[in-house]
Amino acid sequence: MKNHQLKALVQVAESGSIRAAARVMNLCQSALTKSLRELEEEVGVELLLRSYKGIEFTDAGHILLTRARLALSLLDKAQEEIALQQGGAGVRVSIAVTPLVGIRVLPQVLLEFERIHTAPRINLSEGFLTTLIPQLIDGRLDFAVALADSASLPFELAFEAIGPVASAVAGRRDHPLAGARTWAELSDAKWVLNLTAGSQGNNLLNWLNAQGIGEPRDTIRCDSPLLMLELMQRTDRLSIGPALLFSDPLIGQGIQRIDVQPLPRPMELGLITLRGIPLSRAARQLASMIVRHLRHSPPIA
Repeated sequence: MKNHQLKALVQVAESGSIRAAARVMNLCQSALTKSLRELEEEVGVELLLRSYKGIEFTDAGHILLTRARLALSLLDKAQEEIALQQGGAGVRVSIAVTPLVGIRVLPQVLLEFERIHTAPRINLSEGFLTTLIPQLIDGRLDFAVALADSASLPFELAFEAIGPVASAVAGRRDHPLAGARTWAELSDAKWVLNLTAGSQGNNLLNWLNAQGIGEPRDTIRCDSPLLMLELMQRTDRLSIGPALLFSDPLIGQGIQRIDVQPLPRPMELGLITLRGIPLSRAARQLASMIVRHLRHSPPIA
């Protein structure tokens, strides 16, 4: 397999068509098509299905696409590290973190990182498992710091536990149910929950079912922390999340905790990386700083 063939495969996936991919790569359409056909001949299977609907990847195509992205990402990182070793400037790191990490340690970590690296290029995204898992596996993310059950992660990913994160139920200040202490008192409550895999909202629903309490009857699914907080502040909808997030003076403004008991066991916050693939020097430094700051800050449980 040649580098230009793998790049062609990845670009078709990102552009959505051979014509668009050829335009991005400054190639004629026939040249790009030839590269893809040569790649199919080399692996011995069809990778793309061409029809009036456009381009679709076969099962084999999806497998090779994931590995191609990872291979190209690793080669790019190697070139960057060699350039830095030769005196080049600038590093690039792509990470995903939970909002809790963002408010707790990220500002001071980035200041420390910028003292070591001049004008680093940092791509930062939300630490939801549904999006970060495929991005870690195909190399688009260097690492993530997120809540997860290590046993449920794909084998390709390694999980280094940092510490437990306690959850809390919360709503707007002066909420009619602010004095509730039992789940029975919240039986008619309206909720807004992040129900992505590995989230505290999803963990809550699993726990409520296991306890025989049952899921809330009125729930809005929301995977945006900002929108979730807006609904909590401006309506009577409750939510569950990291206790420290709700108590933050900026993030938790207008929010108050509701001390209902019992609660699900704390979930584990951890560093998630691609198993067997070493981080670049810059990514390793940044990950180490985040973990160190989290472990030396006040308890997150």
